Amino acid sequence: MAPPPASRAAVTALPTDDAQDVPPEGPVRVTVAQGRLVSVRLADTKGTEVAGTISADGSTWRPDGLLAQGTAYTLDAVAEDGQGQKAAHHTDFSTVTRAHTFVAFFTPEDGSTVGVGMPVSLRFSRPITDRAAVEKAVAVTADPPVEVAAHWFGNQRLDLRPQKYWAAGTRVSVALRLKDVQGAPGEVGTQTKDVRFTIGRAQVSTVDLDAHTLTVRAGQGGRVVKALQVSGGDPKHSTYRGVLVVSEKYKVTRMNSKTVGMGDEYDIKDVPHAMRLTNSGTFIHGNYWADPEVFGTANTSHGCIGLADAKGGASKDTPAGWLFEHTIPGDVLEVKASAGELVPPNNGLNGWNLPWDQWLAGSAVPHGTP
Repeated sequence: MAPPPASRAAVTALPTDDAQDVPPEGPVRVTVAQGRLVSVRLADTKGTEVAGTISADGSTWRPDGLLAQGTAYTLDAVAEDGQGQKAAHHTDFSTVTRAHTFVAFFTPEDGSTVGVGMPVSLRFSRPITDRAAVEKAVAVTADPPVEVAAHWFGNQRLDLRPQKYWAAGTRVSVALRLKDVQGAPGEVGTQTKDVRFTIGRAQVSTVDLDAHTLTVRAGQGGRVVKALQVSGGDPKHSTYRGVLVVSEKYKVTRMNSKTVGMGDEYDIKDVPHAMRLTNSGTFIHGNYWADPEVFGTANTSHGCIGLADAKGGASKDTPAGWLFEHTIPGDVLEVKASAGELVPPNNGLNGWNLPWDQWLAGSAVPHGTP
């Protein structure tokens, strides 16, 4: 009995057999001439298969995503020609273990309770060029549900927030699925992480720098809890206006003008009850060295918002001490003044200063895309 005729289908594959250090993004593909692909199986040594798609004309197969790093793969493809004669192709190869990987450093911390103004802020360890791929690998959900949208500040920071402040008591979940996501050529994510945090009580305070007052408001209706006297930035060093979110708290910290580009103007080693409002050095803090009469009457600082306080940061009875004890990261200060610049939205956690349409425009994924 004569053997069946050889198949005219000619199958080729990339990578070639025994290839090593193949990038996770490939190229990985199977092609056939004078025939159609019938099946393609790409799997690692544990038998885990890689999903892929055969083109409509049956001539090409490609994986649907990136391959895992540092992994050995086996590829088996079967094609048939016009007479139904089959041809098989087998390839073994392995992927490179990347030296260049990236992760996201996240704010707020897992398990924390924060104020209604706290966004989800991700800072990536390496620059991102494929922002859409990375953004799609991040999901933020809330209970009760609310729409959350993303905005890129440059190529290493992605913030996500709702249109309005969070509702008190909201439970927020952040799913980071960055493992094997290509953020830039030669840069692959390594992170699979779930972060959960809770929105505490609502506290949104108003600072009027013309009247030198700070009014602490709580709850959905904005009930006045406390009225405090403050001193803001002087005419040469005006305090930022706009929505400023508390990002960090220090019972005592050092403030040196050299670190904020003001030369030798000040160096105070024990500033009490300091709460950060911007990355550039704006704080609301206690002040024990100024004349007590300036609070409520004059703006005399280098841009910070000061309240009367005692040295050491131990007292809870001073205005600054009281505010420190009743503030958590994510609490909001809405600062109003007749002079001064609006705080840049990327200076601290202050993206609320962007209107919603501008916020949406900063996403790499079209609005409404799942």
